[in-house]
Amino acid sequence: MKEIIERYRNVVIQIATPYSTGTGFFLKDHNLIVTNEHLIRDNAKVLITGDLFSKTLVDVLFVDQRLDLAFLAAPEVPDIPLVELGDSDEVHSGEQILVLGHPFGLRYASTQGIISNTTHEKDGVTFFQHDAALNPGNSGGPLIRKDGKIMGVNTFVIRDGENIGFSLPANYLRDTLAAYRDHHGAIGVRCPSCSNLVFEDAIERSYCPHCGSKVQLPNQVEAYEPVGVAKTIEEMLTELGQEVGLARRGPNNWEIIEGSARINISYYEKTGLITGDAYLVTLPKSDIKQLYEYLLRQNYLTEGLTFSIKEQDIILSVLIYDRYLNVESGVELFRHLFERADYYDNILVDTYGAAWKYEDTADS
Repeated sequence: MKEIIERYRNVVIQIATPYSTGTGFFLKDHNLIVTNEHLIRDNAKVLITGDLFSKTLVDVLFVDQRLDLAFLAAPEVPDIPLVELGDSDEVHSGEQILVLGHPFGLRYASTQGIISNTTHEKDGVTFFQHDAALNPGNSGGPLIRKDGKIMGVNTFVIRDGENIGFSLPANYLRDTLAAYRDHHGAIGVRCPSCSNLVFEDAIERSYCPHCGSKVQLPNQVEAYEPVGVAKTIEEMLTELGQEVGLARRGPNNWEIIEGSARINISYYEKTGLITGDAYLVTLPKSDIKQLYEYLLRQNYLTEGLTFSIKEQDIILSVLIYDRYLNVESGVELFRHLFERADYYDNILVDTYGAAWKYEDTADS
């Protein structure tokens, strides 16, 4: 399984919208990214991130609510490996499978499991049931057989279930890809009433030309507009020169790249707390006494910012309550955080032997 995990590392990508985060995967021979419809619902564009390309916004091309499938436009990434869809009719109970994705927003994780049922039915669609752990963020990722072929798309779990996950068999995906092939690149939707694929050039005033039911194309959804504190935070980020569309990472969460530092901004509505956490570097394997002393001194000297250590990560943070936040105060606080984060990580590496947390920022 290790070889399969490495092969898919550049195929499986992260997806983020203002409402959720999850997983998708490249199908190079179709020039598409596959994911779940529920993950990208109500978005005409979504943010994707992968090891071989920078964060980018891509169009939602096709949605199928019945099968919980969506196709996204694929950016040009020449080195994406070619992976193959298997024949899901060949899957049997007791087979070992692999689930790949980005659970809880983490960067690429894998879990193994066993197929326990190949005929679980929900709303007229048959799913594979298995015991590989599917967590928030795994949705939309591939279910892979031990021969390396994709046998399904991870879709949902039973809430409070003990490792009970469900995946859409690959043959549903294969049939949908075949139906979409002649319209590749077009904006389309599967009609929820008659199940025909409907495309932008044939739709009649938002009604299906086959059965007359109302349908909504992906590009007809209302654009996301933040409100309240989220709006203030995004106005603040815009003032700081950040592109908020590339920063959004789920509800009330944003990620900023500033030089060699990555800053995660979160708003916790229940407590009213806004946090900015710059994950700088990781602790060295030895001789950390001087580093600890340096961090303690900086906590005393650095106004408004605090160093902390979580597991092996060294984090520089700013905290503010929503009742004290406005665009002007936010710009001042977070500009200070951005500047200091990019300053401190180099010192911690060069002087105190800390290690870069992200390989792609080590040369920034």
